[in-house]
Amino acid sequence: MGIIFGVIFHFIGGFASGSFYMPYKKVKNWSWESLWIVGGLFSWLIVPPIAAFLTIPGFGDIIRSASTTVLAATFLMGLLWGIGGLTYGLGVRYLGVSLGSSIILGLCSVFGSIIPSVYYYFNPEKGKDTIADLFGTHWGLLVVTGLAVCVIGIIICGKAGQMKDKEIGTSHKDASGSEFRLVKGLIVAIISGVLSACFSFGIEAGSKMGIAANDAWKLLHPGQGEFLFRNNVIFVVILWGGLTTNFIWCMILNFQNKTFGDYTNKQSPLLKNYLLCALGGTTWFLQFFFYGMGESKMGNGASSWILHMSFIILVANMWGLVLNEWKNVSKKTVTTIIIGIATIILSVLIVGYGNSIK
Repeated sequence: MGIIFGVIFHFIGGFASGSFYMPYKKVKNWSWESLWIVGGLFSWLIVPPIAAFLTIPGFGDIIRSASTTVLAATFLMGLLWGIGGLTYGLGVRYLGVSLGSSIILGLCSVFGSIIPSVYYYFNPEKGKDTIADLFGTHWGLLVVTGLAVCVIGIIICGKAGQMKDKEIGTSHKDASGSEFRLVKGLIVAIISGVLSACFSFGIEAGSKMGIAANDAWKLLHPGQGEFLFRNNVIFVVILWGGLTTNFIWCMILNFQNKTFGDYTNKQSPLLKNYLLCALGGTTWFLQFFFYGMGESKMGNGASSWILHMSFIILVANMWGLVLNEWKNVSKKTVTTIIIGIATIILSVLIVGYGNSIK
């Protein structure tokens, strides 16, 4: 039953992440850097400590009592992940919601699920899966198979993007009205996919804070299993790093593009824009809120990470179809992207089954 709830929580988190950019697309007369940082303040600074306060009594004490090494490593991973998050927004801008998310999160799935297992092979820790576990057990081989199938799905989605690029030609606009620049988008997508995996590493780096929250909760609730919200305290520190990177870059862009006036521009629907950014930023954070719940049921190994990423890819592609990002292209191209989505769904089923027989 725990595995079932874990999959459900990961799906809700994936839906939140795959949907968070929708409110941003409704923001009017603001530059990208302005809407991104306003939403980011909710994602990385405002909502995380509120979530921790509501779910973990004394979460501030846990952070203060953590060692400098743990805090520094967690913050550093957040800093690197922040670059991945920043380029994620640019990737979606240039490739669209469906294709951009597929490529970025596909790479993120690979790095985020494999590298920690390699690390724990050389630095064993109780309860952590190693690369030997993945390749030396029946359930592990199923997880690896699911990961491989996910990568195949990403490749198919990427092929669909190439086909779309050829059919759009030099207009650089798809049917949704979004800017479409394949080469530029692929460059930032690759950077984003690699560095976005640092969030998974950040959870590992801050795991001692999660363990402290879990132990404190179990002391007060004996015999009730693992604490669903233990990772919320880790998210606070990781996202400080993410905020630092994104804030600096967006302020640089505001200066270069002379867009500081966006925040007070009365020619734009200011209240609506702020509310849309707040909605987008809060929705973005919910992905990790529910990821933490899913991880508490399934463990923070390859299974949890690939399920989370795969659900995001699935939802983002569905939104791409709803937004007509694939309208006015050939039936063959639409069929290709649908096959890619179906392949990703298959990968989720394989990973879920592999974890269930662990």
